[in-house]
Amino acid sequence: MALDMGIDVNEILTYGMIAGMNIIGERFSKGKAYIPDLMISSKAMTEASKLLKPFFITGQVKYKGSFIIGTVKGDHHDIGKNIIKMALEGNGYNVIDLGSNVSTEKFIAAIENNPNTPVGMSALLTTTMQNMAISVKAIKEIYPNIKIFIGGAPVNSKFCDEIGADGYFPSPYELINTLDKLNEQY
Repeated sequence: MALDMGIDVNEILTYGMIAGMNIIGERFSKGKAYIPDLMISSKAMTEASKLLKPFFITGQVKYKGSFIIGTVKGDHHDIGKNIIKMALEGNGYNVIDLGSNVSTEKFIAAIENNPNTPVGMSALLTTTMQNMAISVKAIKEIYPNIKIFIGGAPVNSKFCDEIGADGYFPSPYELINTLDKLNEQY
């Protein structure tokens, strides 16, 4: 194992784990890898991240940033959300997972406890997409500068624009690239 060999944890994260996830992400976006490939890679990253967690806690390794994520109120489907979570964690992000059936109030409380942290919302059902719209509107009224990204099977760019969200990404790696660029600005 790389840790046993004395390889620096930042090198393990950057040149091993994140580089590997970037490769699978690129392959997925080109149609050369599929959801099961993402899930296997993300699961491996999650397990490897557990080994690095003590180094994050001590500050020896820094998170790239944090991200709040949840499936909106009325929707208990979380497979897509969990794939995003695993991909983000594997790429060095601290993910604040609110779970499924998340109310607007719970999203707002998470933002209050984690200022300036971008938010991700998921919906699998067309009937719960309106709850996404309600949550985006309420959050933007209180925190107009918070970035909100949405996803899920029935969601698309047009809906994203209609509800005033800041982005829709069909793959986790487009979201990660966007978050990386946001973090570079700060």
